Order: sequence, then structure tokens, then C-alpha cells
Amino acid sequence: MRVAGARPGVRKIGQAGLWCNGPMDSHAPAPVSDASLTLDYLLRRMRQKPDFPALAESVSRVQALSQADHESLARVCDEILKDLAFTQKLLRLVNAARYRHAGADPVSTVSRAVMLMGLGGVRNVALSMALVDHMPDKAHARHLRAGFLKAVMAGAVARELCPEVRWAEEAFLAGLMRHLGRLLVAYYLPEDEAQVQQRWEMAQQAALAVGDAAPSLETVARQVLGVSFDDLGVAVGEQWGLAPGLLARMKAPAGAWPTHRLQHEDATLSWLASLGDGVADALMEAEPAERGQALQALERQAAVALGLKPDAVSQAAHVARSHLKDMLEALDLEVAPDEPAHRLVESYYVDEPNPEVGQRVDPAALGLVEPVRAEPMPAHDPMACLQQGLQDAASMLVGDCKLQDVLQVVLETLLRAFECQRVVFCLRDARTGALVGRVALGHEAEALKGWFQVPLSAQGPLHLMSAACLKGVDTLIQDARQPQLQDRLPLWFRERIGAPTFLLLPLTMNRGGQKVVMGLIYADKAEAGSLQPTPAELGLVNALRNQAIMAFQQLAGRSGA
Repeated sequence: MRVAGARPGVRKIGQAGLWCNGPMDSHAPAPVSDASLTLDYLLRRMRQKPDFPALAESVSRVQALSQADHESLARVCDEILKDLAFTQKLLRLVNAARYRHAGADPVSTVSRAVMLMGLGGVRNVALSMALVDHMPDKAHARHLRAGFLKAVMAGAVARELCPEVRWAEEAFLAGLMRHLGRLLVAYYLPEDEAQVQQRWEMAQQAALAVGDAAPSLETVARQVLGVSFDDLGVAVGEQWGLAPGLLARMKAPAGAWPTHRLQHEDATLSWLASLGDGVADALMEAEPAERGQALQALERQAAVALGLKPDAVSQAAHVARSHLKDMLEALDLEVAPDEPAHRLVESYYVDEPNPEVGQRVDPAALGLVEPVRAEPMPAHDPMACLQQGLQDAASMLVGDCKLQDVLQVVLETLLRAFECQRVVFCLRDARTGALVGRVALGHEAEALKGWFQVPLSAQGPLHLMSAACLKGVDTLIQDARQPQLQDRLPLWFRERIGAPTFLLLPLTMNRGGQKVVMGLIYADKAEAGSLQPTPAELGLVNALRNQAIMAFQQLAGRSGA
């Protein structure tokens, strides 16, 4: 394409302003495609934005979490607990009706949250939060919120309509990430995104005037940017290390809906993402009197391919709206009634009562609009945290729980209640008789737990930790830097751990009429004198430690020991 006023041999790719030097000779080699050049150009522009590297890092962390199926619960929870804000939002979300049965106790620990939501559910919440946390707070924030909430709604609808339960969270992810390209352009290249939107609306009006089919948004994006939103999203996803299967589902399948029942996971999830996108579009764009018909039309298109029952789409949209409200509250997002995104969460749903042609009933006049209000984050309360953790641990002991899961809840409760630097559980080694670090949470805890070696032999001089365990005495050290204490601490502690204040909680059991030390709970903080539990809090800590002992006793009973 020759451009007026341009130097010979200079061409423009798309409408995004990418100028490339090079001959126009069609016989010249073209090692790099126009699309590749455009992608590189757009990616360079986004990388120059201050927040883009942080978003990339957040998504990469979540991706690592999603591939941790083989990891222990402790490793997964430890990663989550590194982010206090995410931990609080996750707990608020898991306590919504979707995950809790009626009358069930509130969930207060990440450990139980992961058990209830599953790793895929936690990953999807984390990705959603990563996208909204890095949403620029600019003048076009309302528009950005609309794009984000539409993506979440698309994912939620896809999850509700998924024919296989085991694919449900992957369906949500496909629906959410199908919107990645456009969200990134809206976040970091707002002028380009506005141009795409303007061109698309003009093309729709022109097509409507002459009775032609309007071009898709992806087609207009390709004309303006040089690449489609889908292609851009996939390119960024590749750089972030997203799984190949997810990358394939991030591009909308071409052509009409299949006329046969889909069987394979990839095809099913790809079409589910498209259906979720269509439902979200209908909820946002269609007038209330027309929404029911729009959803029914989508259902007819997808019914055979996905095996949908009558009214499945409208029911899924209703459930997805409820989940979206839960997420809004967990994320502290408010959507004003006059925002486009409010159509996704407003209480009225489809049909208006006998509207006249050309008339629209105001939902406020019907008393059907409920503004979404986000509750403030609760102030930190060690007593409440300990009580809730104790309740979690006790609930787990009633069922067929694993010892490590109970220990995980106990450690996490201590970590969060006292805002510890790290907590470590040491278990008695059957071969050496020493207590060795097994489960750890907190700052560098996983890397440091291997240094915890507490001998329980009474022969020779005992360091402070061994003495506390053999005597079964809870010990709180306010300032370990005092000279009289340094000589009583093991060398590995002074050289590798070096915490100035810590708490020791030995675990003992009766065996053959004798008390046997089975384990040790260690908790520390980074500042001397900063760990000061009240007597009431220590009482709950003791009760919490007893839950761990009961878990050991249950294990011993099941094994016949």
C-alpha cells in the first residue's frame, strides 16, 4: 500500500500506525509476515506501560499455581498466603453461596478454601483478580470495568453450561481468556481500542442501512490494528507461558455451530467460550424486552452441539449473574446503575410486563435495580482468626480427613492470626528420633524447613528447643539476640533462621503410659518483641495445638498403633 507523502519503499500495516521500511517488490523475500511485525509493534508498546510487567508476573505466578497438581496442599496455600489482599478476597468469595452449603460454618482458612473450590477454581479466581488489580484507574475505568465483567460473565456462563463437571473450571478459563486480547488493548492502548469500537459501530450502521451482514469485531480489529484481538491475546499468552490447550481455545472457532454432538474436550470448551461470549453480549447489548429472545436464539444454535436442555442458557445466565455479584463484592468493585456493565448484574432479567412497541420500561421504576455494594475488608482480629481456624480444624476431624490437611489448617491459622513471618511443623523421624521440619508456610519457609533438626536425646547438653520439647513446655522467646540466649540456640538456627522472636509448641502423646514427643510447631516474627499473644489467645493456641494432637491420635487409631 502506497501512502501519500511517505518515502518510497515505506508501507503502513493496518491502521494502528505501524510504518515499515522495505522494498515493495513482490519478488523480494519476506521472512517476517505483516502480522508478525504488527504483533511485535503492539507488544513493544504494551511493554512500555509501567504496569504491564507486573501483570505478566502475576499471570505467570497463577499459571505456575495451575500446574501444581502434583504439589502438596502446603505449597499451593503458601503461594496464596504470600498475598494478604488476595487471601482476604479469596476467603470472602469462598464464603458465598456457591461454595457453602446452607447452615455450614464459614470458611476461614485458605487450606479449606482450596479443598472446597479445587485448584482450578482458585486459579480462575486468581486470574480474574490479577486482571482487575492491574486495571488502570483512568478516565475510561467504566469502559474497562465493562470489558472485564463481560469476560467474567462469559466464563461463568461457559462453566454453568459445561456438559462435563471435570471440564467446568477449564470452561470458565476459556471464556475469560477469550477476552484477553481486547482487554489488553483497552488497558494499554485505549486510543486504538476506541478506534476499533468506533469503526465497528459505523460498519454495523452501514450494514443495517443496506441490509448486509455486518463485519465481526475481530475483522474490524484486524483492519485497524493489523491483527485480531484473538491473535494478540494468543501471542501474549504464549509469552506468559499459558498452556497450549488454553491458547487454542482463546481463538473463536470459525464457521457455524456444529450440527452434531461435540465429544472432545478442546472443541467443546472452544464452543462453550463462544456461547458464553454471545450470552454476555446479549445481556449487555439487547434491550430487556428482547433479551429472552436473544438467549433463546443462542440456545437453538448450540443445543445440538452441547446437548442443551430447554431454557438451559437463561438458567445459566441467571446463576452466572449471582456468581458475578459475589465476585464484585469480593473484589471491592462497585458498578453504578448508569454504567453499561450494570446490565450484567441488575436484578431484572429478561421480559418486561407487556411493553409497548418502541417503549422501554425503566427498571428503577419497577423497583428491580439493586446497586452492588462492596463490604469493607474486616480489621485484623487475632481472636476471631484463631476461633475460626479452630472451628475449621474441628470440622475436619469429624470427617475422614488427612493428617497433613489438619496440620495445614493449624499452621495457616497461626500464621494469619499473629501475622507471623513463618511457621514450621517438625515431625519425629522414626529412624533418628529427632524432630525434623516437614510442613512450612511463610517467608522462605519451604526452603528453610530442612534446617530444622531438633534432637530429643537427653544425653549431653541440650539446646533450648530440645529442652522445651522434652519437658513439654510451651516457650515464647521475645528477643533471641540476647547474649545469654544465643549460646542456648542451635548453630543451624543462629546461622540460617535468625528470627529474633519465636514461639515453640511441643506436641506430645501418651503411649504405653509415657508421654512421647511427636512434633513441634514453630512460629516466628521478624521484629523482637512483636509476638505477644494475650492469655485468651494463648488459650485458643493451645486448643488449636490439641486439634493437631487429635489428628495424630485418629491416625494412630486407624493404623492400629
